Amino acid sequence: MRMLLAAAPWVWGVSQCAYAEGTSRTAGNDEMVVSASRSNVEQPKAPQMITIINRQQIEQQLRVTSDSSQVLSNLLPAFAPSRQKMSGSGETFRGRSALILVDGIPQSNPLRPTGREMHTIDFSMIERIEVIHGANATNGLGATGGVINLITRRPENGAFNQHVSVQTTLPTEKVRSETASYKTTYRVDGRVDKLDYLVSLGYENQGLFLDGNGRAIGVDNTQGDTMDSRAYDVLAKVGYWLNDDQRVQLSVNRYHIRGENDYLSVDGVRAQGIPTTSVRGTPAGDAPFNSVWSTGITYDHNNLAGFKLSTLLFSQEYEALFGATNSSSFQDITLAPNKTLYDQSRAVSSKLGAKIALTRDDLLDDTLKVTAGFDVLLDKNKQDLYLTKRTYVPEIEYTNYSPFLQTEYALLDNVTLHAGVRHEIAKLKVDDYRTQSADKNGVYDGVAVKGGTPKFNQTLYNAGIVYSPWEPLSLFANYSEGFGMPDVGRALRDIDTEGVDLSRANNLKPVVTKNIETGFRVQQGAVDFEASYFRSSAKLGDSVTLNSDDDFVSKREKTRVQGVEVRSGYQINEQHKVNLSYAHTEGKRDSDGDGKLDKKMTGLNIAPDRVIASWSASWTEKVNTFVQGNYAFSRSFDDAGLGFDGYLLVDAAVGYKLPYGRVNLAVANLLDKQYITYYSQSVGLGTAANTRYFSGRGRTVTLGYSIDF
Repeated sequence: MRMLLAAAPWVWGVSQCAYAEGTSRTAGNDEMVVSASRSNVEQPKAPQMITIINRQQIEQQLRVTSDSSQVLSNLLPAFAPSRQKMSGSGETFRGRSALILVDGIPQSNPLRPTGREMHTIDFSMIERIEVIHGANATNGLGATGGVINLITRRPENGAFNQHVSVQTTLPTEKVRSETASYKTTYRVDGRVDKLDYLVSLGYENQGLFLDGNGRAIGVDNTQGDTMDSRAYDVLAKVGYWLNDDQRVQLSVNRYHIRGENDYLSVDGVRAQGIPTTSVRGTPAGDAPFNSVWSTGITYDHNNLAGFKLSTLLFSQEYEALFGATNSSSFQDITLAPNKTLYDQSRAVSSKLGAKIALTRDDLLDDTLKVTAGFDVLLDKNKQDLYLTKRTYVPEIEYTNYSPFLQTEYALLDNVTLHAGVRHEIAKLKVDDYRTQSADKNGVYDGVAVKGGTPKFNQTLYNAGIVYSPWEPLSLFANYSEGFGMPDVGRALRDIDTEGVDLSRANNLKPVVTKNIETGFRVQQGAVDFEASYFRSSAKLGDSVTLNSDDDFVSKREKTRVQGVEVRSGYQINEQHKVNLSYAHTEGKRDSDGDGKLDKKMTGLNIAPDRVIASWSASWTEKVNTFVQGNYAFSRSFDDAGLGFDGYLLVDAAVGYKLPYGRVNLAVANLLDKQYITYYSQSVGLGTAANTRYFSGRGRTVTLGYSIDF
């Protein structure tokens, strides 16, 4: 049966307190409500695949790894395998970029992507994660691959609750102080009458990583590394109920991660299968870091003349420093002899935004729900050369206004229709500037570019259906349009000819994806099963490649990504549950501009096919265990020298409840598999072929203790 295809009513701004408190002061069982929708759509009624990752699943993964990308990769097979580095370039979702949110505040930087958006908060601060698979029309800028909304922890009942946890991670060979990692968190929260509060502190010191052969893993001195780094996070929230229907909340999150600069990278030999390694030494320049301030103020009114009002005001200050390199694009013989000038790029972003939504769900005898809203975003970006104080990318000012309307209509008891529209009114502002570039002899030959204010207007549509012919089967299908911007910063710095008119430049035009998805779900008793086919097409996509000078290059070309996702869960009994999921993704691009999709997209865009299996067990009230296997299938590419061999990783953990507190023991990469990461096998070309030929982390043991009091 052919169905009208739809996108669900979700928006990329969500009031965090809508999740934390629901529609009353007592939060109920909202496990199946997707708070990434201001209309709070129920997961079984959604016309596209949605995954809700609860606190138990997050804590299971954090026993094994503190890498936020690895946590998501272990739970979402359509999310690319973690690079295990500070930079997550290439960590795509369904072959495109995902919009990362923390309590509705965007963490992604679509105008000048740094690949660091997964390192803006410590996942020990997260209560649950809502994942919308695939683009949707009402999510706005940057959600061409989906939305990943990280919802921070909420206060527990009680006036003064405390939580303390400590853990250490060690390899199973060459155990010494430099290979040890440590992490500790402290949290205090409570509820007093109309007031609730939470303050959480986290600190992590990560040491040298070893691969399955006991060799030091290569440090990424340029893109940044979580190995040999220190990080801290401070999250503070305070909420107040004005009355039974009105609530305000202020939240602030401060996250910082910085490398220690204790190691130098030693190139591997890709052709011989010898991975990059590290030796003691001090790299040039300052250590790479990621630094983020996020602030959000929410106001919710649950009965404003019969409507539900949700508002969010937010700001984010973001700074990312990359390591020093003598890249050819940094050279200027007036400053230093050719190939001797080391410099560092720094990306800075400042966001201000507001999101407002009104929902009425009792129209037409409770069959029609309507959500209307308006989003505003001001995003300022720039990139400079940190050591020499030169402009690398001029300041970019992006202004966006987006009204939207979304409807959900119960046509019959077993048929629900979804339809909506969002209009993007966007403007870029760039002042006059001169590009930073040099010829092969190091002679500065940047070109003058006249600034401008390109404007974009784009209307995005979605429409769809969910049909349940009989319980417990539901069929769903959707059509949705996603909106994103290309890497504007890279496009501006790569201009090499005089007289470019920014208002007409194709490489600054938005990326609009047209997405279809169809599938079915079965949810009954102990069984949970869902399967989905998806396809995403863009006439003017933004595919990324790596050139011979180790620079990422964006290319505007026709692209298409398609694939299949399947997930299933079976609750054997109250003590045991097993899960199995699979994802297949493939992507092609028009490499020569003839309108035909003639070349496979590489690992910078497409994840390998993967299957993930897990078993959770509670043997007694005191003892629980967790085992998971993650198999990535081999993959070939059209580019010479690229390919992926595939590998299997197995993790296991056991927890034991003590009279006071709980102790956890986890083993990551249980079989001590020696492997080269997916990114290193499927991307590296030119100088990066040997420099970033990184092994994955070998077997580690993590021992942790936590207590609530």
